[in-house]
Amino acid sequence: MRTTTRRELLGTAAATGAALWLPAPARAARTVRTDVAVIGAGLAGLTAARRLVRAGRDVLVLEARDRVGGRTLNHDLGGGVIAEVGGQFVGPTQDRLLALARAMGVGTFKTYNEGDNVLFVGGRRSTYKATPGLSDDPDFQELTFALLKLDPMAAAVPVAAPWRARRAAEWDRRSFGAWADAELSRPGARAILTAATRALWGTEPEEVSLLYALFYVAAAGDEREPGSIVRLLTTPGGAQDSRFVGGSQRIAIEVARRLGSRVVLSAPVARIERVRGGVRVVARGVEVRARRAVVAVPPVLAARIAFSPALPAVKRAVLRAAVPGALLKYEAVYDRPFWRDAGLSGQAVSDMGPANTTFDNTPPGGAPGIVLAFVGGREARAAKPGDLAAHRDAFAANLVTYFGDQAAQPTDYFEMDWTAEPWTRGCPVGHFGTRRLRTLGPALRAAVGRLHFAGTETATYWNGYMDGAVRSGERAADEVLAARS
Repeated sequence: MRTTTRRELLGTAAATGAALWLPAPARAARTVRTDVAVIGAGLAGLTAARRLVRAGRDVLVLEARDRVGGRTLNHDLGGGVIAEVGGQFVGPTQDRLLALARAMGVGTFKTYNEGDNVLFVGGRRSTYKATPGLSDDPDFQELTFALLKLDPMAAAVPVAAPWRARRAAEWDRRSFGAWADAELSRPGARAILTAATRALWGTEPEEVSLLYALFYVAAAGDEREPGSIVRLLTTPGGAQDSRFVGGSQRIAIEVARRLGSRVVLSAPVARIERVRGGVRVVARGVEVRARRAVVAVPPVLAARIAFSPALPAVKRAVLRAAVPGALLKYEAVYDRPFWRDAGLSGQAVSDMGPANTTFDNTPPGGAPGIVLAFVGGREARAAKPGDLAAHRDAFAANLVTYFGDQAAQPTDYFEMDWTAEPWTRGCPVGHFGTRRLRTLGPALRAAVGRLHFAGTETATYWNGYMDGAVRSGERAADEVLAARS
């Protein structure tokens, strides 16, 4: 087998006119040498690669898909209209993502938040002002008062090491659902909470530990601003405050464009070996010899890579314990956002499935009108895979209830089932059930020899979000740069 350096490989790519990737036959028998192999071209992996290249390191990024962006993905509706079917929102204190977007020339615009939100609980529809986003409905009020108790609890959870919280053992034994049962007397309040957890984690309240939920709240901030449940759940001034012009995937696309042929697509990694003086990464069509590697894929995928020698038992256990959420995104398209004419924001929270939560996803030009729904947890698992007609009809029925008869006939419909994506296997984040985070958590972001781990699940602040992915990539790159060899 002929061995080439990565620079020789790039020269071949340029000679054949390949901007980013060589065709499989041209690289099938090649071994590439580089300083750092990065596995995964989502925001975490691309950020790590960018930081390393800027520090003068030679890098090769291996991506299993035929695209970059990981859990961000744009959907082109034609005519310059882009909608996102993956991660899309950004808000205050998500500074690392915003800085990367600015560096890539990607702007932001505010999520539509004018008029009234809709609440539908127990067969009753009501509305409330989108700002400040507080309803006088008794179920909503009870839940609000309960959720505000989370902030002082979360303040006791260190974002870099939630397992060190004084009450970590107690909180990790208890599910978030059990806490809610003790705090909420009204079934409607519990139903609203369930809708929120399905959108946040793609799961049910009883399927995450209270310690994990408190860590997630603590992580909704930065080094200057403490985390807050209000910031986590709200639109203006919160995690859903803004969107990216042209779609969030543009950020990853622009980073990859600048990295050039350092990014190799359609190259799923099957095996990573720790060898003397470095690592050997075996992917489809290419073998990489590097001094170090950054594994920047979701834990569920990292657990499927064959490592030799095997990862430590606790590392294997934590990768398996980070359960990917079950989350689908439904999106209905109309000629215009008619709900705005009725003074509605397009945001709804409901105990009626499948669409428990909705947002106005209209592009900044104001047309066409697009409504998105997060379908998560039990609702996602109950949806018949691939039955778009049934999904569209059920979603349209929800929208009629929320916004009126004009919602009955969308001009277009599309969806994304992240559980069916083989190189994701669930969204938005790998979460932890009871009795997992306290004992296994310390191993999640820990390096193993010359192997470093990134991805939003390994982040401190904004764990589970795009900002967390960027932060994790920066941290993994800094680990590599600090290493002596």
